[in-house]
Amino acid sequence: MMKGWFITGTDTGIGKTWVSAGLMHGLRERGLAVAGMKPVASGCESTPRGLRNEDALALQAQCSADTPYERINPYAFSPPVAPHIAAAEASVAIDFDRIAEQQALLAESADRLVVEGVGGWLVPLNSGATVADLAGFLGLPVLVVVGIRLG
Repeated sequence: MMKGWFITGTDTGIGKTWVSAGLMHGLRERGLAVAGMKPVASGCESTPRGLRNEDALALQAQCSADTPYERINPYAFSPPVAPHIAAAEASVAIDFDRIAEQQALLAESADRLVVEGVGGWLVPLNSGATVADLAGFLGLPVLVVVGIRLG
């Protein structure tokens, strides 16, 4: 079984990428081979190489091995909206089996895998599943990033 973590947060912009990339960096510093994944991302920029997400690129930069972007971020959407809406607009169904296949390929070259969710814990990914469902499907322990705020 793959050792790693699924990083989620209470909402978007809470610091999931900082925690994910920092964790990956620390694991690499300890001599472990590390891979990162952001299975679903919206708000991606169009580049000559296709859609790219800033968070997924940050994870890619922390990977121990040279890893194709599409393996790190199999579902990339341009509009900066909830992923289930972006997927529907693109006529794409977010398939957990496809994500798990990419996870397994990443696991082949890594001692640890860090998977970063999108938005918050209960963000819908399709008509019947949320980020929480994806975390359960992938079978990794969950780390929750929370904001320390008044209220």
